[in-house]
This record gives sequence, structure tokens and C-alpha cells, in this order.
Amino acid sequence: MSVGVIILVVALIGGLYMAWMIGANDVANAMGTSVGSGALTLLAAIALAAVLEFAGAVLLGSSVTETISKGIIEISLFEATGPWGEDGPVLLALGMLCALLGSAVWLHLATHLGLPVSTTHSIVGAVVGVGVVSFGFRGVAWGEMGRIVASWVVSPVMGGLLAYLSFLAIRQGILRSADPIAATKRFAPYLVAVTTAVMVLSFIYKALKNRWEAPPVLLAVGAAAGVGVVVGVLAGAFLRNSTTARFTNPYDYVERMFALLQIATACFVAFAHGANDVANAVGPLAAVVSLYRTGYAEVATTVGVPFWILVLGGGGIVLGLATLGYKVIATIGREITEITPTRGFCAEFGAATTVLVASSLGLPISTTHTLVGGVIGVGFAQGIGALNLSMVRNIVRSWIATVPVAAGVSALLFVLARAIFL
Repeated sequence: MSVGVIILVVALIGGLYMAWMIGANDVANAMGTSVGSGALTLLAAIALAAVLEFAGAVLLGSSVTETISKGIIEISLFEATGPWGEDGPVLLALGMLCALLGSAVWLHLATHLGLPVSTTHSIVGAVVGVGVVSFGFRGVAWGEMGRIVASWVVSPVMGGLLAYLSFLAIRQGILRSADPIAATKRFAPYLVAVTTAVMVLSFIYKALKNRWEAPPVLLAVGAAAGVGVVVGVLAGAFLRNSTTARFTNPYDYVERMFALLQIATACFVAFAHGANDVANAVGPLAAVVSLYRTGYAEVATTVGVPFWILVLGGGGIVLGLATLGYKVIATIGREITEITPTRGFCAEFGAATTVLVASSLGLPISTTHTLVGGVIGVGFAQGIGALNLSMVRNIVRSWIATVPVAAGVSALLFVLARAIFL
């Protein structure tokens, strides 16, 4: 069996492994707070997320993707001959393969420990390892790395602040009102309208952009606002006609209504996650497949993604969700702070809004970091004693470790692979 075929076969296994780990770790972004609040059972969350993640990956996963460079290394450096006289395209294929495996190994360890980490930061760290081994420190765009490191602070702080303020508003306007049920019927439709508009804009700019060009800003905002108003009006009609007699405690009614909103939000996030994050697994694989088809003779910064690769990635995400997803779901839903539907909604709303704003400004941001920041924010609204500070410290340490550990594992694998195959 030729070296080229071996690289392809291992890349297929590595792509599936990476997708498995993305499903195991990242799915908590969508479903963690819903399970923690009791809005969904673990089994229901896994079933819903499995269908939506797979659908998002297959239907709206990008048909053309950048290689795993992520702007961290210059792909053109691999066009001809490697730094030690190797065949450049083959060296690139090996580098992508090792970056996939190095990233997946770190995600596997983090998932085993129940720690939510950024899959994007993991693959970025793995690429850094390949770049340093191939071309030394000059092979890494440290300016772009600085932007990524800055997002470690910006993401959770922005998500936490928005979640904190959202919960304070709900607590003041609804939970502490003289009649929480009447307050819910009065204010919830506006929350539904705003949340829907944010989700529609996120869908346009984070999911639909994988297949089509984004519409003009005014058109997108107008469409989002229109959909938000319609859904808000429907929510108002539903709330006005909802029965309250069976709720002896008015707060049970409030939490029930927010649980429905939280489930709807979680389903959207799961679909969008499948559409976006499948690229972290299939991008490198698609690049190796492209190199194999050209006989490892041509290097491209963007490559086509065959439909079967999207199916492989979506299937891997579902596999990870079904087998190991419960670990990180438990951390986000139960181990940071107590989550209720109102608090879970605020965490998800804060995270979604932060990601939308940051993406529109071109800022690199981690959905995982943002959501964890949101959960911390709603916990902090109850007082510092409501937070499990030991777990928070462990999560922060795992964030700091992600890039260097993924880089180190990837670099080690790359050195070994180069010695074996080249």
C-alpha cells in the first residue's frame, strides 16, 4: 500500500474520530442548560440533538472549506518542497492528519474529565504544532494567535455580562413582581420576539453563509425583525390562552413557559452547531482527499467537500453525542451552578447574542467559552456562593491548556509520522 493511500485511510479514521469528539464535547453548548434545568431529560436531549446536529451538518455544512490553516500557517509554504527536502504536498497532508489526531486526542481527554473546551481552539493549537515543526516559529502568524488568545477573555466576559443582565431584568420584571404569571404573559412575548430575531440573524450569518452569500445587512435585519414580531405575536396569543389553574405555585408556570423557550433555543443552536462545527472535522479530511485525487501534486487553500464527507462528519458528531456527550452536558448543566429554565434561557441568550455580535465584527470567538461565561453570569447573579468555584477554575485551566497541549501532541505525532513516511 502506497504512502498516499495510507495517509488517506488514516485521515478518514482521524476525521471520524475528530467528529466523534466534537459531538462528545461541543453538544453541551446546545443541550447542557436544558438538561440541567430539567426542561429536557438527558435521553430527549440526546435524541433531539442527534437529529438536528446531523441535519445541520449534512444540509448546511459548507460545500467548500478552507484547509485547517485557520490563518495560522501559510499553506503556500507547502507548495513545492518541504524544509528538509520532502515533497511539500505530502508533507501538508501528513500535517493535516496529525493536526486532526492531535486535536482529537486533547478533546478526548477533556471530555473524559467532563471539561467543556473549544474545538476550534483545539484545532488551532494543533495547527500551531504543525507550523512550528515545519517552519519554526516564523511559520506561525502570531498576530492571529494573539486575537485568538484575546477571545479567551472576551468570550466568557461578554457572554457572562449579557446573561447576568438578562437574568436581573427577568428577576426584577417577572420573578419578583406581585403577579409572576401576569408578568410572564405581559413580557414574555417581547423576549420571544427579540430572541427569535437574534436566532434568525445568527442563522443567516453563521449557517446559511456556508451555502449562499449573506444578504445585505438591512434586508437581513428587516427579515429577522419581521420573523421576530410574528413569532412574538403568536407567543402572546399562546400565553393568553394558556391555562394556569393546575399551577398552585405561580413560579412553576413561569419556569414552564421559559422551559419551552429554552428547548426551542437549544434546538436551533444544535442545528446551527452541526452546520458550522462539522468543518473542524471534515475540513482537514477534505483537504487530504483533494490532495490524494491530484496525486499529491497540488496545494490549495480552499477545497471542495464531497457530500459523503459531510455525512461522515455528521454521523461522527451523533456518535460522540450518544456515547460520551453526557459528561460535558452534566458539567454545564449541573456542576457550575444551579440551573433553572429562566437562568438557562438567559445563559443561552447571552451566548447567542455575543456570538452574533462578535461574528459580525469579525472577532474570533468561542461558543463554548461564551456559553460557560453565560452560565457563570447567571450563577453570579445569585451571589458568588452559588458558583462551584473549584469547577470554574478547572474549566479555565483547561481553556489555557487547550492550545499548548493540542500543539504539543500534534507536533509529536507530526515528527513521528515524518520519520516513518518521509
